[in-house]
Amino acid sequence: MEVEDGGLVVLACGAAPAPTAPVGRRVVRVPPRPGRTDVDPLLPGARRLVVVGDDADLAAVLTRLLRAERLDVELALVSATATAATRAWGLPHSDEAARLAVAGTAIASPLVRDDHGGVLVGVGELRGVDGAPLRGEAYCDDTRVFSGDVAGVVVNAGPTGVGARVATGRFRRRGPEVVGRALQLGCVSGEVVHDGVVHERSVTRWAFYRHVEDWLLVR
Repeated sequence: MEVEDGGLVVLACGAAPAPTAPVGRRVVRVPPRPGRTDVDPLLPGARRLVVVGDDADLAAVLTRLLRAERLDVELALVSATATAATRAWGLPHSDEAARLAVAGTAIASPLVRDDHGGVLVGVGELRGVDGAPLRGEAYCDDTRVFSGDVAGVVVNAGPTGVGARVATGRFRRRGPEVVGRALQLGCVSGEVVHDGVVHERSVTRWAFYRHVEDWLLVR
């Protein structure tokens, strides 16, 4: 069912071209990876936010919904090209994505977050700092993902929750995926990447896990 005009807001992120919105629909230009001051003023009265941008933009908006306790707001992604998130969630891109964003149905979907208040909508990576191996140990639920030195761990968000694969070698060949509710890492020093964005500090512990509430993704 099409969302009523008054409840739909289109967020055109950064240099992403604003879609040709039907009359009465609200298009707001925001920076890449919009934050609290960009998103929160739009939430009163919003039923659906259409994010025109990439995975990092969608993750930034979802983070705001999580922190503002507004997971009742539906989210749609309109990406110019296929991305990790569109592949993970079976979403179209370009013009077909724009049509789905307006007329599609929002479905409760697993929300993968971390223990620092961020979210993951597509693919993340845990890796060593400055090209060094990642030295430590990681578990997905009760299954050990690795112990010792590896090139990194690729983490996937999607309909099944949290998936993790060990990345081996310089070309990041991936091992078998382990799927569960939570991935926990302990390491000497690691770098975290969320949907293409590098976390600002190195870490010794990190967790990605399924949140107790779902998010509403237009799929």
